[in-house]
Amino acid sequence: MRIAIFSDTYAPEINGVALTLRRYTDYLEREGIEYQVFAPTVNAQTPGFPQVERLTSIPFLLYRDLRFALPNTTQIKNVLHKFQPTLIHIATPFNVGLYGLQYGKKHNIPMIASYHTHFDNYLDYYSLSFLKKWLWKYMYWFHRPFEKVYVPTISTKEKLLAKQLHPDIGVWGRGVDRRVFSPAKRTPDFFKNHYGIQGKKIILYVGRMSPEKDIDIVLDTYYSLPDHVKEDTHLVMVGDGPLYKSLSEQHQENITWTGFLEGEQLARVYASSDVFLFPSPTETFGNVVLEAMASGLPVIGANAGGVKNLVANGKSGFLCEPGNRNAFAQKTTKLLEDQALRDSFSAEALAFAETLSWDEIFGQFVGSFYEVLRRKKMDSAIA
Repeated sequence: MRIAIFSDTYAPEINGVALTLRRYTDYLEREGIEYQVFAPTVNAQTPGFPQVERLTSIPFLLYRDLRFALPNTTQIKNVLHKFQPTLIHIATPFNVGLYGLQYGKKHNIPMIASYHTHFDNYLDYYSLSFLKKWLWKYMYWFHRPFEKVYVPTISTKEKLLAKQLHPDIGVWGRGVDRRVFSPAKRTPDFFKNHYGIQGKKIILYVGRMSPEKDIDIVLDTYYSLPDHVKEDTHLVMVGDGPLYKSLSEQHQENITWTGFLEGEQLARVYASSDVFLFPSPTETFGNVVLEAMASGLPVIGANAGGVKNLVANGKSGFLCEPGNRNAFAQKTTKLLEDQALRDSFSAEALAFAETLSWDEIFGQFVGSFYEVLRRKKMDSAIA
């Protein structure tokens, strides 16, 4: 099996799709499965690899630090002619993915798609809701030719089945590296030594600083805590994005903005915090939620999207109505005031995270490709 992967985002970009695809290709390499990635350049220093064909790109309109690829059809065609893929995997439905779709249809190569982002939900945050009808028309057209479409969670599958996007939708879940994210990384005086925060309980947010993540709910939740709770609490905001500069300048009292963190530093931030606050209603999965749970953190999240498939309400955390500031503040207060409840939720969160192994998930995912190939071969023989 030789897999050609088309995506508008890939490492070293930092987002859930890029990081998942990098883990996926690492798995393919360990298993000796040939692959070829087609993805945009990030900057002049983007490292090159034989298995990753970089395509010229420009900044994307809504996010200046995300890239919009400008595929060179001759370049891609030459690489594909040499590689001779037996399966095409398209991870994003736009420029790079469009070329992969056209190539697969022209050469009758089996194709799968992975659906990672609820673009329709994003439109609401950028005053573009009027485009939803046209977006879904495009998404129907784009996904129809695939043998199978994979999604990260049951809730995403249910949404796409209701939309009748495709008749065959499978779940490709996500895992977490428990060697990196672990309660064992909890470090006494970590926040005092690194950020000058002393004697406070830590509310942690990790993620992109952008409108669709409901960052305003994070801040409102903190400001709405009862005075006796708030004076004993500090909010730590980890991540970067289009809202980072303005928000970090406006909100500074008892709030620490770390910018982007990764690796050991991020793992210690998770493990040394007390609760994880993540009100985003637009997630198809919620990688940071799983990282927090693997670090032993109880989660207060939105009862929407992929997050509701991760957090057991009242057992490993609390799920709140999206955008309900009062509910988020009440549940955060309850956890901060009750150490025993935090400990109970922490144990449940950790137990759940321990069931999700990347290797098992990738093994099932890649294993399903053989059924896709078999069906395509049978359909071609009948035709």
